[in-house]
Amino acid sequence: MTEPADRLGPLLRDAVRRLRAAGLATPDFDARLLVAECSGLPLGEVHSASGMTVSSGAAACLESRLARRLAGEPVHRILGRRAFYEHEFELSPETLEPRPDTEVLVDEARKAMAAIIERRGECRFADIGTGSGVIAVSLLALFPRSQALAIDISAGALATARRNAQAVGVADRMLPILSNYLAATGGPLDLVLSNPPYIKAGDIPSLAVDVRDYDPLAALDGGEDGLDAYRAIAARLDSVLGSDGRAIVEIGTGQAEDVATIFASQGLHLESSARDFSGMTRVLGFSRDEKPVQDQEKDRASTRC
Repeated sequence: MTEPADRLGPLLRDAVRRLRAAGLATPDFDARLLVAECSGLPLGEVHSASGMTVSSGAAACLESRLARRLAGEPVHRILGRRAFYEHEFELSPETLEPRPDTEVLVDEARKAMAAIIERRGECRFADIGTGSGVIAVSLLALFPRSQALAIDISAGALATARRNAQAVGVADRMLPILSNYLAATGGPLDLVLSNPPYIKAGDIPSLAVDVRDYDPLAALDGGEDGLDAYRAIAARLDSVLGSDGRAIVEIGTGQAEDVATIFASQGLHLESSARDFSGMTRVLGFSRDEKPVQDQEKDRASTRC
């Protein structure tokens, strides 16, 4: 017996079929997200509600969003938000869509901040290129005795970060700063964090369409060799970091040695490195004191407490 076309089950299956035929990587998940959004259901209830009648407005909503996804727009851009670490964050055209790899940076910063607060009673840190604020907001929520400088060159990105901070309840401890890297920042800071642009300018045209056409260029373009941001950050660290301050940065594929050399030229030594879920070195930690490098190779998901 054929199910009515206005029932949720047939609409979901049709959405999966169309997304799969288009060769998209996660058709089932994308379809469930879009159906949940348009039907007003929690994601976990989509399958169990397959017999639910869908209104004409919800069906039109789904058709419109499917068309956008089929044209290459990332599903979380369509939704306007994405989960990251322990919260959901609003996205905007001026902000990079956060990736799971950046959670490795938050994990590393979390350990450093816990040690700083145990030692000093508080932690003052900067998040350079804050975008939607996922790094700063996630850490502020974890550590009530912390304050953040959220730095970005985009006023629109800072406005988005501010809204996300308000949604999580940490806006009173986050100061948005419109600045190019650390140019307008004073110290002393306990910690400097950044997921900066690190893609070589010449590689950008070959990026996947969902990155190239939807993430802001300023958040991607790291200059001719992909290292411009690291040079700019390292050059200012001596004037903003406290005597026992640290810097932790996300890096791209194969950049570990070059980034370590850049920071070493400014008197900061490689203290730690951490790998992402695929096993690639993704995050480097630096301090003023030379210490043995600790390479965190274990499963990233097991590091959270």
